Amino acid sequence: MPRTNADTLTFTDFQFDPKLQEGLDAMGFSKPTPIQEKAIPVIMANRDLIGCAQTGTGKTAAYVLPVINKMIRNDHRHLNTLIIVPTRELAQQIDQQIEGFGYFTGVSSIPVYGGGDGATWDQQKRALEHGADIIIATPGRLIALLAGDSVDLSRLQHLILDEADRMLDMGFFEDILKIIGYLPKQRQTLLFSATMPPKIRQLAQRILHEPEEITLALAKPAAGVLQQAYVVYDRQKPELLKHVLKTYPWNSAILFASRKETVKQLDRAFAKSNFPARAFHSDLEQAEREELMRAFKNKQIKLLIGTDVLSRGIDVEGISLVINWDVPPDPEDYVHRIGRTARAETTGTAITFVNEEDQRKFSYIEKLIEREVPKVALPESLGDGPAYQPELKRKSAFRGGGNGRRKFSGKRSR
Repeated sequence: MPRTNADTLTFTDFQFDPKLQEGLDAMGFSKPTPIQEKAIPVIMANRDLIGCAQTGTGKTAAYVLPVINKMIRNDHRHLNTLIIVPTRELAQQIDQQIEGFGYFTGVSSIPVYGGGDGATWDQQKRALEHGADIIIATPGRLIALLAGDSVDLSRLQHLILDEADRMLDMGFFEDILKIIGYLPKQRQTLLFSATMPPKIRQLAQRILHEPEEITLALAKPAAGVLQQAYVVYDRQKPELLKHVLKTYPWNSAILFASRKETVKQLDRAFAKSNFPARAFHSDLEQAEREELMRAFKNKQIKLLIGTDVLSRGIDVEGISLVINWDVPPDPEDYVHRIGRTARAETTGTAITFVNEEDQRKFSYIEKLIEREVPKVALPESLGDGPAYQPELKRKSAFRGGGNGRRKFSGKRSR
């Protein structure tokens, strides 16, 4: 790569195979993002890698492009790459990106995930038996297929763990180790995570070999996000939500809540008002989830309601407004929630409702992002809200952990 100046670096400087470069040109890829600029040379040099970068930074292309480039220059094609992800939605999104490049390169991929019926299981099993270059899988379904001898990973060359922190949060640590037991020891392993808690370090030490490490934009919101907060009583939230949706300019929005039960309650409230909003949660059938996501991408549904799992599992352009019905349990989840807007150097607005119990949690978020989020006065029709006094101890706002890592009360719904 003759040029290294970030202002002049283009994808042609990576000297990809002409077929891959043709695809990049046709799809409008010209200048790499920072994570792509730093990760691609490391991966092409066959080094193991830990990449710490939040969603929306282009990390999928950062690992997919060099892997495809190596693959199409190899005459002996077989199951080459396994990508493990936490959710079916992310598996589908990565598969769609690979499918775009596959049009030009001939590389094939299969998304493997649970939640479907018996026909889905049979379809995935047959597809694996007929072969593919890349598998994108959630841990549970992949383990089931491995147990049934439906997939041969003996010649695998690349293992990629995407959103590793979310997978560990969801309890997949042992599942990942079990999957790795099926893999050849001689392979290139890439681990991408938005955060680097101790358990991620522990996992990396067990499965990576002398990895390079790249850390970019750790837990910092995009510059294009206008962040604001309302300090509010719970009883004021419904009317405040109506005010926000009516007052702020938006054409596509996500409303986040920390509990699945709250998501369902909000869904019922919007249904009574005939507002074009729908809830996205784990109780829906797979076909319902896919149809819901298509409708949201096509702007047939203007407002999507979901928990923090949605903050990692959705990649939709044009979301201009994010509303936090409550403060998320973990400060990093706030960054992922508001990261659904202002993607790809666009702008957007993120509004958070902060009740009395959530004030201390919100102050930890402000510490993490190293800025104070402006507190907006409530509309006069709602009256006064509580004073913002995060230094006061409040019930259920915070539990201190003995390991130096703060743990907030409130269980996550997935």
